Amino acid sequence: MEDTGQLKRALIDATAGAVSGGISRTVTSPLDVIKIRFQVQLEPTNQWASLRNFVHGTSKYTGMLQATKDILREEGLKGFWRGNVPALLMVMPYTAIQFTVLQQLKTFAAGSSKTEDHINLSPYLSYISGALAGCAATVGSYPFDLLRTILASQGEPKIYRNMRSAFIDIFRARGVPGLYAGLTPTLVEIAPYAGLQFGTYDTFKRWMKAWNRLNLLTQAKVMSLFLAFSSSSVV
Repeated sequence: MEDTGQLKRALIDATAGAVSGGISRTVTSPLDVIKIRFQVQLEPTNQWASLRNFVHGTSKYTGMLQATKDILREEGLKGFWRGNVPALLMVMPYTAIQFTVLQQLKTFAAGSSKTEDHINLSPYLSYISGALAGCAATVGSYPFDLLRTILASQGEPKIYRNMRSAFIDIFRARGVPGLYAGLTPTLVEIAPYAGLQFGTYDTFKRWMKAWNRLNLLTQAKVMSLFLAFSSSSVV
């Protein structure tokens, strides 16, 4: 019976994580595209160009507003959602894997699937659970993250027409390792990030629970004193 409950909880966590991740990914796609364009352009930023114009020339993108106008003019609205399909294929399994693995790790560490028991885990176990869940999600979705970055970074003319052509080209040239290029530094980044994210979340949740309990206890004491004082006054 408990195994059925854990499976149901895992499915709920996976579905909720996938849907919420997909929605947030689609809504913020334009900002991600602009960010990637700035990250991958080899030219210096506007400030650097003013000092080293004789070497590099002027950057294509020099500010968010200017980049937004250029992308809209050259590629249309769809340019802001370039790479969104592999991004969804990355984010949805990422969040699904992350929350599912996190739930299972906390259940294993606490010896119970109850949320109340998970809150009482030590900060160290919360941190480790979050870090491992983040790493598992990264490994499971990394090829889509790579394809997303490649497609979002290309302007016009495009090198790859779509996700399929990018996948085939990378796989033919470098095989499976090519789809995981840059995985190691990504894991080095995501482990402390996810660990701190979920560890801090659980810690603050535990503090707030204790604070609410203290407030309720204080209110009960005040009410008891008030009733006692009122009763003694009547007598």
